[in-house]
Amino acid sequence: MNKEINLSRPAVGICLAAVLWTIMFSPWTAPHINFWVMMTCSGAALTLYSTWAAPGWWKDLRFGLSDIVIGVLLAAALWGVFWLGEFFSTLLFDFARPQVDNIYGMKEGENPLVLTLLMLFIIGPAEEIFWRGYIQKGLSARWNPNMGFVVPTLVYSLVHISKFNFMLIMAAAVAGLIWGLAYRCFPERLGAIIISHALWDCAVFIWFPIM
Repeated sequence: MNKEINLSRPAVGICLAAVLWTIMFSPWTAPHINFWVMMTCSGAALTLYSTWAAPGWWKDLRFGLSDIVIGVLLAAALWGVFWLGEFFSTLLFDFARPQVDNIYGMKEGENPLVLTLLMLFIIGPAEEIFWRGYIQKGLSARWNPNMGFVVPTLVYSLVHISKFNFMLIMAAAVAGLIWGLAYRCFPERLGAIIISHALWDCAVFIWFPIM
């Protein structure tokens, strides 16, 4: 019984994330909200939920020099993967470039400095705290590390489906796969993965957009 009760908390968290991401990306709701405000609030809500559902998750968190170096290198490598992915996808699919432009359209009219700060200190860290530090860690402990890696990775990509943007879903799948695999192999490196996510967000959206 305790196992079922414990397992219900990640399930509720995933449902909460799915609802929040649907509101952010659905064509029926997205035009009525500010994406970045909603994303920031959603990240904060998921972090609070993670803290309530798994108190003390931060005890495993560290940001040593090695974590910073690994985080920077992982972010750079992931940016390179996306550059190659965009290059080849635009050669193969006519819809690829318009869909990528649609994603970049979400930052139009926004202050780049504000977006950078939000992604560095709230949005990027919050996603990793929830998806890897809470969901993947919890499911790995209840099932096994492989299932704990596969399920959150699939769900992380699927919560973006309401945007009806194939390139966004694939981007989430690839990024989730890399971050999830990194956590699967090195669960003690959550700090490095948080750094990589935050830096990659800023790099791909603000500093070095793939356009």
